[in-house]
Amino acid sequence: MSNYKTVFFTLGILQIILGLSMIVPILTQFFYNQLDSGFISSGLVTIIFGILFFLTNIDHDKKLNLPQAFLLTALSWLSIAIFGSLPFIFSDMNLSFTDSFFESMSGITTTGSTIITNLNETPKAILLWRAMLQWLGGIGIIVMAITLMPIMNIGGMQLFVISTSATPEKILPKSKEISIRLILIYASLTIACALFYKIFGMDFFDSIVHSMTTIATGGFSNYNESIGYFNNSFIELTSIIFILLGSIPFIAYIKYLNGDKKIFFNDAQIITFLKIIIFSILLLFIFLSLKNQSIFETNIRAIIFNVISILTGTGYVTQNFSEWGNFPLIYFLILMFIGGCAGSTACGVKIFRVQILFQFVSNQLKKIIYPRGIFNIRYENNNVNEKFMASIISFIFLYILIFFIIAALLSMDGLNFITAISAAATSISNVGPGLGDIIGPNGNFSQLSDFSKWILSAGMILGRLELFAVLVLFIPSFWRKY
Repeated sequence: MSNYKTVFFTLGILQIILGLSMIVPILTQFFYNQLDSGFISSGLVTIIFGILFFLTNIDHDKKLNLPQAFLLTALSWLSIAIFGSLPFIFSDMNLSFTDSFFESMSGITTTGSTIITNLNETPKAILLWRAMLQWLGGIGIIVMAITLMPIMNIGGMQLFVISTSATPEKILPKSKEISIRLILIYASLTIACALFYKIFGMDFFDSIVHSMTTIATGGFSNYNESIGYFNNSFIELTSIIFILLGSIPFIAYIKYLNGDKKIFFNDAQIITFLKIIIFSILLLFIFLSLKNQSIFETNIRAIIFNVISILTGTGYVTQNFSEWGNFPLIYFLILMFIGGCAGSTACGVKIFRVQILFQFVSNQLKKIIYPRGIFNIRYENNNVNEKFMASIISFIFLYILIFFIIAALLSMDGLNFITAISAAATSISNVGPGLGDIIGPNGNFSQLSDFSKWILSAGMILGRLELFAVLVLFIPSFWRKY
């Protein structure tokens, strides 16, 4: 394993950072007089393992080739999920390892599915830790999407390569350069979100926790009723604004700061993203209005909030949309798959893939009418070549295939149709709540078996890491090539 010293050296640094970050929940325990040894023990174990990884691989060659990049990507999320589960295991909540790992994986992948049945009575340190995991996962996926994934050619993510001169050997320096600016932008948005939450009625603790899970589009809340607990239109408006800000490409912020003041109005992803939101809101509003409901009874505020929350994979809820009828449920399922913009904290297939696939299908139909016609696929004034198109199609095919596999495995475990389908969708799309009575807006995942929780945990990391980043590790020829 000497060829992978850089991987484990980096993992050691991540472990140390994760362990040190547990100081914040410890201080929270002191402040709210909810002391226990869970976070102290977890922090020590995590830091010790991190130091061991760090010291035993300190003589690494500081280079990262392609297999190492894939391995680092997968192991980073897996190791943080494992060590991030320790505070749940060592807490007084009597959570099993399966439940603890599920909650931690749901946090770091910004999924937002939870097994905790009574959030209102959960220790504040645990609530804060869940939010911190989502916040770290949010910035982590942004850095990975903008720096590592383009170079790894994962599912078409090469579209967002920063520099044409970028090579695997330049990954680490490139990451360091870009990450600083991304973290500053990410932290600034979080602070601004917390400030507005506080102004509009949240207490200090709630504003901090919800700001982290809002920007990360994670959806963990301190209450069983989620954002609906506050029943405050200004808080919901704040959530909407900052969810949207977290769901657009963060590279757009960098371009804006570099002088491109029209980027938010010219970016194809952002424009399509907003069009989908507007169309969805109007569609659901018309549908619910036609169901013998007056405009006043049809809560437009709830429609706007839940459409944006589901599409972006945030998973906050303000109303039990399961009561809206069958069509909204099916439509929300579609929105789960679409997701937000690439290079953001949002999840799902991503807008740019939907855009390119739509062009591809449209061109195929045109070729039937005009067999001799030449129809190019263009995106952001660039031609999309066959290799790029193949990566898009293969990604979407694999995405749908894994979705059905997860759903089939869940149904084998005894879950009903709507629960199995929506649980599979919510895991691979990293959304949070599912549909139905068990895992719907007013439910949670505690009733599921350990088998189902492990399947869903696997779905979470597969969806978060764009599928190929994980699956390629299980192909022997990939390792032999390098």
